[in-house]
Amino acid sequence: MSRLLLTVCALLGWLVTSAFAQQSPQRSECLAMAHAAPRATPVAFRQAAASAEVQITYAGHSTYFIDTPGGLRIATDYSGAYQVGRLPDVVTMNRAHSTHYSLYPDKRIPHVLHGWGEDGKPAIVSERIGDTFIRNVTTDIRRYFGDDSGADMIRDGNSIFIFEVAGLCIGHLGHLHHKLDDSHFAQIGRLDIVMVPIDGTYTMSLDGVSEITKRLRASVVLPMHRFATPLDDFMQRIGQQFEIDRRMERSFRMSRDALPSKPTVIILDGV
Repeated sequence: MSRLLLTVCALLGWLVTSAFAQQSPQRSECLAMAHAAPRATPVAFRQAAASAEVQITYAGHSTYFIDTPGGLRIATDYSGAYQVGRLPDVVTMNRAHSTHYSLYPDKRIPHVLHGWGEDGKPAIVSERIGDTFIRNVTTDIRRYFGDDSGADMIRDGNSIFIFEVAGLCIGHLGHLHHKLDDSHFAQIGRLDIVMVPIDGTYTMSLDGVSEITKRLRASVVLPMHRFATPLDDFMQRIGQQFEIDRRMERSFRMSRDALPSKPTVIILDGV
């Protein structure tokens, strides 16, 4: 009888634990690693993780495609205008302009993530899709031309999206319109790769976005929303601590172990 009672108790305990795990919010490894003290990593683990690569492709404007080791395809600031190869499985969108979103995406895309909420509430994205954990950090945006509201900005109207996959923390700053404060940086955590708008006008000033880039200090910086912005202007502002790697391709592969030792701006000119 006692053995049966122990078995029943153990089963109930497992069910409670499983239910709690399903209700608990997803855990961000990028936040955990940003806040934790450095620790030794077994050599065998580093070697096993070395083969896990993502492929990043610049499609144009603010749209990058991220192909994960598990076969997931993600497109950022997706409007449908910039397409490379097969349809993405996941698209993220920001609503600053129609070139950054679509209200009528292809119905074959299973996951459409908006960077804005409804009824004045901020968007909350925190979910695992395939081998990737996707979350957002909301930012404010300037209002549309012709919007009759008296306020200059829409609070939490856009999002910075963060993709955690293959041990990498990849951030897309979106159509960023203002400087980030300490609370934003705390929510972002560590970024290994960051996609940065460098137009200097439609989003924010080059001085402003350069300060954000320097503070994030990601290993890889990918400029976007480039237009006619002289790259030299951006490079002068972020300083000599950043290398520059200009390529005639539109894609590259990256793993955690292959991150450059010195922060590097990678320009993909193969678009």
